[in-house]
Amino acid sequence: MAIAKIGIIGGSGLYQMAALKDVEEMHIDTPFGSPSDALILGDLDGVKVAFLARHGRNHTLLPSELPFRANIYAMKQLGVEYLISASAVGSLQAQVKPLDMVVPDQFIDRTKNRISTFFGEGIVAHIAFGEPICQNLAAVLAEAIASLNLPDVTLHRGGTYVCMEGPAFSTKAESNLYRSWGATIIGMTNLPEAKLAREAEIAYATLALVTDYDCWHPDHDSVTVEMVIGNLQRNAVNAQKVIQETVRRLSENPPHSEAHSALKYAILTNLAKAPAATKEKLALLLQKYL
Repeated sequence: MAIAKIGIIGGSGLYQMAALKDVEEMHIDTPFGSPSDALILGDLDGVKVAFLARHGRNHTLLPSELPFRANIYAMKQLGVEYLISASAVGSLQAQVKPLDMVVPDQFIDRTKNRISTFFGEGIVAHIAFGEPICQNLAAVLAEAIASLNLPDVTLHRGGTYVCMEGPAFSTKAESNLYRSWGATIIGMTNLPEAKLAREAEIAYATLALVTDYDCWHPDHDSVTVEMVIGNLQRNAVNAQKVIQETVRRLSENPPHSEAHSALKYAILTNLAKAPAATKEKLALLLQKYL
């Protein structure tokens, strides 16, 4: 039985949501270990949502250390069907300014040390990932941002998110390479989430919150840590307003998502002959196909 159909993952600066009422902490075990932190269940204007601080509420986990599989599987265990992922990013384009919001529609994978699939150990699945973001969920998110008319915030609908390994930021050569590819923003976390959410048949969209220009920008040296932290805090306030409005719209009119049947033609293994232990481990994902 679904406890919360809408999930929120908060990135750097967004470790909690003040508007959540009747809050309950849930410590969830998954076949892939423990999530980044306890999941916070609460009511957002009467709608039950599940919130997770991606790096832990005290920001103790590097991007490469994040238990991506446990985070997404835990959301699935709670019945989440729509997942909004807020993420701090750097800008690769002059027109995308600090404090702007981007709802990207594409990713480029520059990670090296991430496990981005639930499958293996005797069960093979290949999801379609040409459109890595749920376009219908992204549309609801973008409409919510536009409706709020937030000061200092420009919405950029679409664009490409480069997901790098980190934790160091880019060299100037790398930054200019990504610009030559036409990429819009750069971050360290959202691509593994998007892949795993698709395998878990959860609709996924990114709310990218721009903190600064990446190091390509001629004025980048004038960017201070204080400035970035200030932008993180202002982004977190704005993000909470956007998430609240998005949740309201989702609850009133949940959109169709192709992600909700992503495994229908993706599993190549004959499940009748697949290892019992793996079927048990992935039972939550496989139950409607067994």
